Amino acid sequence: MASASSPLDTVVLTIAHSLSAVERTFYKLPGSAIIERYVRSSHQNDPGRTFLELIIFFLVVRTLLQSRTRADSNNAKNFIEFTEKEIDELVEDWVPEPLSRPLDDVEAAELAAVPVVAGPNGPHPILVNTGKPAINLASLNFTGLANNEHIKQRALEAMRKYGVGSCGPTGFYGNFDVHIQCEKDIAEFLDTESAILYWQGFSTISSVIPAFCKRGDIIVVDRAVTLSIQKGMEISRSTIRWYDHNDLHSLEEVLQSVEKERRKRKGPLTRRFIITEGIFERDGTMTDLPKLIELKQKYKYRLILDESFSFGSVGRTGRGLTELYNVKASKVDMLVGSCAIGLCATGGFCAGSKNVVEHQRINAPAYVFSASMPPLLAVSASEGINVLRDTPSLLTRLQDNIRAARALLDQVECISIPSHRASPIIHIYLRNTAYTDNLLHPSSAASMASSKPSNPSSPVPRDVPVFDIEREERLLQEVVEEAMAQGVMITKAKRVRGLEITEARPSIRLAMSSALSKSDTEKAVHVLVKILKRKFR
Repeated sequence: MASASSPLDTVVLTIAHSLSAVERTFYKLPGSAIIERYVRSSHQNDPGRTFLELIIFFLVVRTLLQSRTRADSNNAKNFIEFTEKEIDELVEDWVPEPLSRPLDDVEAAELAAVPVVAGPNGPHPILVNTGKPAINLASLNFTGLANNEHIKQRALEAMRKYGVGSCGPTGFYGNFDVHIQCEKDIAEFLDTESAILYWQGFSTISSVIPAFCKRGDIIVVDRAVTLSIQKGMEISRSTIRWYDHNDLHSLEEVLQSVEKERRKRKGPLTRRFIITEGIFERDGTMTDLPKLIELKQKYKYRLILDESFSFGSVGRTGRGLTELYNVKASKVDMLVGSCAIGLCATGGFCAGSKNVVEHQRINAPAYVFSASMPPLLAVSASEGINVLRDTPSLLTRLQDNIRAARALLDQVECISIPSHRASPIIHIYLRNTAYTDNLLHPSSAASMASSKPSNPSSPVPRDVPVFDIEREERLLQEVVEEAMAQGVMITKAKRVRGLEITEARPSIRLAMSSALSKSDTEKAVHVLVKILKRKFR
């Protein structure tokens, strides 16, 4: 018995000595203590995980060591050799795929009808195709800052001093003293702690959203937000909940449903945001800011408000909805605006607390990776703020022109206007007797007519508005071209179909401007009214 066990003891002792030698050698290696702590903390009571990681380690080593080419003798038969003549023939026959699909007849006709301006743009530009001046109701020059001679002179001085570009992102030698001054001017103008500038208007809100909203966070958003907001939410990968367009009763129901869902699942508290626009780009409607702030405080949400079309156009001095409704800007967590539209410069901004602004300087993609705003345009934006602050009559004249235009348009029975009466952009829908009242006003009537709320998880409302996009686009384009022939420059609301989550209804978009006199505004709108009445009598 003893003789039978002696060979086994020898084997066991040999294995034990070998393992001890391996252990001593392992602990002599640099970093061995770190590996030991990792194995003990991560693989405790889980030998299967250790075994799996060993297999993966050996597979990685094998992949790195194996040959990366297949041009050996065994695989040479898998390659086809061509002569020089055959290669030249293949190159001659190759036709690259087009970068985009060709334009159809309607798109080609619309492109050919786009007006070409000779000289500087303004309230009365000279058109190349007619050689005559036209009344401009197409450019987003709400307060006429694009034609201000003082701003032009200051921009020229800045160009001579700084050049035409910044030559780099803000964090890489692209930050000038005029950028810092412009941010201070915006923050002071809006009465916020701080502000941050972005080079591109479209990428401003689409960078602000993913800078704060991450996977697992909750975003409650209006169903009619603009494309840039949709892209920002897509990048954030947050959980999205939708409420009916400009319907704050629907918003409150969604906020309640989010909390009920969390309690039902016993989920943790996460960051929660409400995102909407001040004046909606899609139809010109305006949100009720005091009620919105009341809801966000009641349900403990943060508010991101896009004021691209309300900053510089509403309020006594153009400060936007906060001035119009006499609400402190500090109650809006992130106030986003457009320098390109409101100040006739370029880019956009986000104003809020100092912590909110400083967080974006290292987390907002468009701020970190894009070149900063050209210094001459930063100077133009600062000067535009000074003009708005010192000349409130510009906003008074703008509202007078809006009221004059609406007074004429409200008399036309063949159209409907969803835009707010203070909105500087006026959207015009065609009224068709084949449509019901709900379809003529998809922004509000559809949500009120339904007895059941829409599904918050879907961007499509319960009562989907129905309209013939192709037919209405064609009819509206005829109106635009006829108005152009009579010296009135208007445009359809331009959209890339199939890119947005929900399709917007075709509309004519009028852009009011204080650079036009009241008589010029009435003259231009009167021409449009006559065309509409004659074509859709």
